[in-house]
Amino acid sequence: MTDQNNAAGQTPPAPKRKISRVEQAAILLMTLGETDAAAILKHMGPKEVERVGIAMAQMKDVSKDDVVFVLNQFVDAVGGQTGLGVGNDEYIRAMFTQALGDDKAASLIDRILIGGNTTGLDTLKWMEPRAVADIIRYEHPQIQAIVISYLDPDQAAEILATLNDKVRLDVMMRVASLETIQPQALQELNDILEKQFSGGNAAKTSRIGGVKRAADIMNFMDRSIEGSLMDSIKDLDADLATTIEDLMFVFDNLKDIEDRGIQALLREVSSDVLVIALKGSDEAVQEKIFRNMSRRAAELLQDDLEAKGPVRVSEVEAAQKDVITIARRMAEAGEISLGGSGEEMM
Repeated sequence: MTDQNNAAGQTPPAPKRKISRVEQAAILLMTLGETDAAAILKHMGPKEVERVGIAMAQMKDVSKDDVVFVLNQFVDAVGGQTGLGVGNDEYIRAMFTQALGDDKAASLIDRILIGGNTTGLDTLKWMEPRAVADIIRYEHPQIQAIVISYLDPDQAAEILATLNDKVRLDVMMRVASLETIQPQALQELNDILEKQFSGGNAAKTSRIGGVKRAADIMNFMDRSIEGSLMDSIKDLDADLATTIEDLMFVFDNLKDIEDRGIQALLREVSSDVLVIALKGSDEAVQEKIFRNMSRRAAELLQDDLEAKGPVRVSEVEAAQKDVITIARRMAEAGEISLGGSGEEMM
């Protein structure tokens, strides 16, 4: 299709609306057919599958121009790809061990490839938070902390929300202080999940958890739970609480993201969510957003903000959490740098 357009000296028409990356992925998968699409979905994580699935379900009136645009975007993207990436784990282990030696390489490799062989924990990522909570509810708090540390922060936050205050505090303190996992602990986790880790007892200790992980999880908690838990942590360890707070990324931290990052973020956030998220937000954040939009778009957004009536605090918090989630996903993919207090300095 691209060759035909180029041969004819024609440029594919731009879509009449902005198509997000998730929508592009949904359109591409829908054009491939069920068998090929299913084969691709097998290689995606639970959060990715969920986002693409929702986009597919909401897809209406996809025009031919939209499909042509997405296909051309895909062809352009894969045109520069190579075969690199196959067998990455083995190559990285061999390369780092040869360069740094067994001892020095072990910790770094674990940090890079953590969870590479933990199939049982990976299975938990596909489960509903309440189901995971039921599995670990009566286990030792250290086992609960290991599971919570490994899962995605938003899923971990939902699981913690189902636990009582005392258990939640105990688990979070353990997450913050967790540094490495001994093989015996992994074996105990294997017994819970009834899964067999590949390499089990021969595995070296793995880095997991820590204060930064605790901060990431706290970011996804409801304000009331987060506030109560933070107060309890302060009572036990004021310095730890301060460190966690310093590492947390909240909506107001958007003003610390560089302009290019904000522009990339705005392309992924729907206008409806943005309007609600900006309701009652810090003036500096609003100015940052307006400054990184076209003049016309900024005027329309300001008009929408003024026209929007009173909004419940819970709705504002939910919208802001959606924006933060997108920002963190983009940061993890290397598309933006969060900066400020939410980003570790390199």
